[in-house]
Amino acid sequence: MADNESRKVPVHTLTVPTPELLEALQPLPEGMNAVLWDLAGEPVGAAYEAIDAVVLPYANGADHADALARVPNLLLLQAQSTGYDGLPELVGRQTAIATAAGVHAAATAEMALTLILAAQRGIDQALSAQHEGRWEAVRYPGLADRRVLLVGVGGIGREIAARLRPFDVELTRVGSTARTDDDGAVHGTGELAGLAAGAEILVVITPLNEQTRHLIDARVLSALPDGALVVNVARGAVVDSEALTREVVSGRLRAALDVFDPEPLPAEHPLRQAPGAIITPHWGGNTAAFEPRIKALLREQVLRLAAGKEPLNLVRSGQWGG
Repeated sequence: MADNESRKVPVHTLTVPTPELLEALQPLPEGMNAVLWDLAGEPVGAAYEAIDAVVLPYANGADHADALARVPNLLLLQAQSTGYDGLPELVGRQTAIATAAGVHAAATAEMALTLILAAQRGIDQALSAQHEGRWEAVRYPGLADRRVLLVGVGGIGREIAARLRPFDVELTRVGSTARTDDDGAVHGTGELAGLAAGAEILVVITPLNEQTRHLIDARVLSALPDGALVVNVARGAVVDSEALTREVVSGRLRAALDVFDPEPLPAEHPLRQAPGAIITPHWGGNTAAFEPRIKALLREQVLRLAAGKEPLNLVRSGQWGG
């Protein structure tokens, strides 16, 4: 919905979870009030009834349902993450939900390329050899000329694609539906198994929702050729964890994962010892770039709310839906 068509919804009091974010919003626009609330204790300086918008803590894994239930007039729930799985269940339909889309795009794309290059150039094996005092010359597949299947064409998907192209890969992209965009052909998810049969690297960066849960299932994984690499920087449950574990532990596929289902990955999980697996603990968007970018987004969001404009990055419109 365009700004001039948006329903104007009055938002006066916003909560933020850290003193740093509270300071970053100063000076506030006239008529706006921001208070500190980490959703663990009590809001500092505002009654629950006065709160219109809440910025969630970043990636702390807590269940905030009880805290949010105390806010009877919540108009907007603002995430500091790109993903929003689990958030609609925390609030009523009248509450809009906004993400931090764009904030994590560069860092997550960076992580995807890091995982791909580490796996394709054997960096994990080099580290093991370094620690064990071995010196080995091994030829690894590398990234140049590889066939890459990228599942997800949103903001982060575009950033990953842009970083892959200079490596001279053969890139095929998959979105929710088949179409053509400014970068060329986008295949639909119904084609995944067929496309997987020709892919050497599968990169997953699609949101998690009911349509994408286990999108990368046993059928898609079994279609990948022997030795293919599965890279997941999306959400763990987009990939069928049991099916992936079987393929990697058997040695048929490799995996480079920043996310998994469940998280944290259990200490005794067989993937931890699998030779073809590289695992990082959900580091994707968590770089030094995060703090200035989330502050800039929240400042822009506050200005829009003060002006009666529709918030950025809405994934559920709530009362802005008119």
